[in-house]
Amino acid sequence: MIKQENDTNKFSLKDHLFNPAKIELIATEIHNVYPNLNKNQFKEDVIALFPKLELKERIYHITTCLKNHLPNNFVTAVEILLESLPKPCDPDLSDNDFGNFIYAPYNHFVASFGCDKENLDFSLNALKELTTRFSAEDAIRYFINAFPQETMDKVNQWASHPHYHVRRLASEGTRAKLPWCQKIIIQPASTIPILENLYFDNTRYVTRSVANHLNDLSKINSKLVIDTLKSWKKEGKQQTKEMDFIIRHSLRTLIKNGDKNALELIGFNENPPIEIISFEITENVKMNTHLTFRLELVGKEASNLLIDYVIFFQNKNGEMNSKKVFKLKQLQLKRNEKAIVSKKHLMREFMSTRTLYSGTHLCQLQVNGQIIHEKEFELI
Repeated sequence: MIKQENDTNKFSLKDHLFNPAKIELIATEIHNVYPNLNKNQFKEDVIALFPKLELKERIYHITTCLKNHLPNNFVTAVEILLESLPKPCDPDLSDNDFGNFIYAPYNHFVASFGCDKENLDFSLNALKELTTRFSAEDAIRYFINAFPQETMDKVNQWASHPHYHVRRLASEGTRAKLPWCQKIIIQPASTIPILENLYFDNTRYVTRSVANHLNDLSKINSKLVIDTLKSWKKEGKQQTKEMDFIIRHSLRTLIKNGDKNALELIGFNENPPIEIISFEITENVKMNTHLTFRLELVGKEASNLLIDYVIFFQNKNGEMNSKKVFKLKQLQLKRNEKAIVSKKHLMREFMSTRTLYSGTHLCQLQVNGQIIHEKEFELI
């Protein structure tokens, strides 16, 4: 019963992003520049299927409705959409301005009906305009796969565009492992020249994308990423604080995996001079309560420590083959200095990413990427 109540009151992202009020907004905007649009019928057609559709399905559905209610000529239809748009996202901001998700179907419209040789230049320019209202990172990948050379030439130009949303698209749209999006056929290393023009950008919205891009690449070619970051740091084009952010965010997967070269780049010794005095853990944890553990250690010499913990979860078949690394604490210890690190981790049965099952689980402590201690516990 409790679970049902939680499900009933659960926040719905798809309803937050796509709802009657949002459809009213775009219907009005389009009608203002294209009076032939039957606003009421358009809204009715769009909203009718919403209860049956998930988030991305709603994007595709709105795209179909736009196709049905706009002129048949692709260029004419897109020109109407472009003319109907509000002003671009504020170019003077530097972050946290993601635009309005309701314009995602416009990007998909261009990708669905204009990804051909005849309309290539027009479509790419349309995406450049649209991305300043909502990111065209998914749509551009259709063009990269269909027309790699022409599209990447355009993307390289966008890396120097005055609007930071367009510059971000050059990085975000070419990521090797962009979530929710189709894979792209270009070689991952071929995007480094684009990032070379973006890593010293003065907006976090862009530099975060660069770091996410490199984090994707680190799963394919870790040496390339580490060498690239070392080169950028040496060049000194980016402010020290922001360069540190880019390095850490780019290497986060490698750091969690204990990659020696990544840890060295951020100043952590693979085998720090420490001694574990004690590691205590709750041996029996009730479902929906906290796993607690306490670590006491001492530095034999001065050392920088990056402490994480890893939980191996048991699945419904009794197999303990799924793990997740959690950030815990960063310490600077002096010689003979002691430190105590403790944590309470809620073992909630139903989470958005996994369901927990009773049985044996494992907790590991990881310092500078190396497992230093582990203990099993029972989830009951």
